[in-house]
Amino acid sequence: MNAARILEAFSRYSALVIGDICLDRWCTYDPAATEPSRETGIPRIGVVSTEITPGAGGTVANNLASLGVGRVAVLGVIGDDGFGVELTRALSVRNITTDLLVRAEDVPTFTYTKLINRQTGEEDQPRVDYLHTRDLPKSAEARVLDHLRLSFDEVDIVLVSDQSEIETGGVITAPVRELLAELGKTHPGKLIWVDSRIRGHLFRSVTLKPNEREAREASQAAFGEVDYQRLRNHIEARTMFVTLGDRGALVVDDRGETLVPPPREVRPVDICGAGDSFTAGAALALAITNDPLQAARFGNTVASITVTKKGTGTASAAEVIGAWGEE
Repeated sequence: MNAARILEAFSRYSALVIGDICLDRWCTYDPAATEPSRETGIPRIGVVSTEITPGAGGTVANNLASLGVGRVAVLGVIGDDGFGVELTRALSVRNITTDLLVRAEDVPTFTYTKLINRQTGEEDQPRVDYLHTRDLPKSAEARVLDHLRLSFDEVDIVLVSDQSEIETGGVITAPVRELLAELGKTHPGKLIWVDSRIRGHLFRSVTLKPNEREAREASQAAFGEVDYQRLRNHIEARTMFVTLGDRGALVVDDRGETLVPPPREVRPVDICGAGDSFTAGAALALAITNDPLQAARFGNTVASITVTKKGTGTASAAEVIGAWGEE
């Protein structure tokens, strides 16, 4: 199945992205405007422009929408704050459904603020992250669980974005993982695709997509050694995908471990969001073709396009067809 035929099927599919739906704020500052604060004497960073984009699970959703998926919805928890308003707007203008977002007063919107030097175009200041460091409120968690139960049958695939790198505060809590495992067991024909920074070993009955570092750490956490096949069996998955950066992706299944190289050599401009773009492309291609190798190739192709763009870029259908290469 070539790229054009896979992409043609995208419009017939619906996808739900559940998890940490974040806001990326790209703030350009002017070094010439740096001067000490009159009140504190601490030099200020003078931001002169700001661009906002969906981040983490929002990046996955953005890539799905850009590739032409028929309906894309997000399920997560945002704060009753200005960042939540910005995030909802950024998703809506990309035709991503936000009705399932849970707004909670005690939770800040998960936000990454990135500072870009106007003179060089480079991000050269510490990133400012707005994190939730307490357990997700039970009322918000209950609404997430209810939304997942009610919407599961209405979508073709579910993509899980477990991006929080601290032990508490993320949307994918233990009860959410348990419900996903239950749904995976009772609906073996429906794809549940998981991308988790530090908790991959805790999922069950899903398709797991870690990067190389995450796969090693999940394997070590599960049984004290690096063994990808054992990790796949541990999470009761038919297939696991391990992304390897510019080397492509490793497909781990009953056939063994198969390396799927990238379609072409590229010169990366920004690798931010590469894993999310791989997830968007590979997950839909897997649902359509039921072929893990084809899915990995498609995901590699999408990622090879997005890494050539500044920020968390997306790939269009035309770009994917152009980068796919000869059959």
